[in-house]
Amino acid sequence: MDYRTGIYGERRGGILPKLRLGILVSGGGSNLQSIIDKAEAGYLPAEVVVVISSKQDVYALERAKKHNIPAAVVLPKNYKTREEYENELIKILNAYNVDLVILAGYIRVLSPHFVRAFQGKIMNIHPSLIPAFCGEGFYGEKVHKAVLDYGVKLTGVTVHFVDEGADTGPIILQRAVPVKDDDTVETLAARVLEEEHRIYPEAIKLFAEGRLEINGRRVKIISKEDSQ
Repeated sequence: MDYRTGIYGERRGGILPKLRLGILVSGGGSNLQSIIDKAEAGYLPAEVVVVISSKQDVYALERAKKHNIPAAVVLPKNYKTREEYENELIKILNAYNVDLVILAGYIRVLSPHFVRAFQGKIMNIHPSLIPAFCGEGFYGEKVHKAVLDYGVKLTGVTVHFVDEGADTGPIILQRAVPVKDDDTVETLAARVLEEEHRIYPEAIKLFAEGRLEINGRRVKIISKEDSQ
């Protein structure tokens, strides 16, 4: 996988159209909220055009509703096969002309079929410093419990492109979060989440500005001057 992200759309009157984001969720959607807030504040040259949830009655759907963002609930149990389920996701994302797919607390591992449909255009955030405490079965509080059980002094956050594995795609950004002696799963999770809310919009902004160059497993961040 060798490519460079690009500025999307054509300039009109010197202004670039906003990057169109499709966000997949399964829960409360705090990262969704962070992205919406950064976009509305003008920090992100992007807009959330659709939210898709794999579960009913999750708060992420309320967040979308409050901001007048179209939302859909696509339940895996309603489809005979994984491919049929993911085809429905692809259909919706394409209907909204999504430029970048964002996984924000989406707990399902996407198949190679889905990944190929949006090759190089899917981002995920993980609450540890990959390759530590990641992969199948490592999500949410399970990650933080494993961190505490192992006794490491640093954990953190990783934003990466999604490939056909579980948490194995090229790493875009990472930030460390110290583990305190008196940390519980809840206190550690709260501090890691604060960093998630900062780093995810930053990674999306780099993508929107065409400042990510991917060569194999390495992601180079291009300076603003060189990206023009």
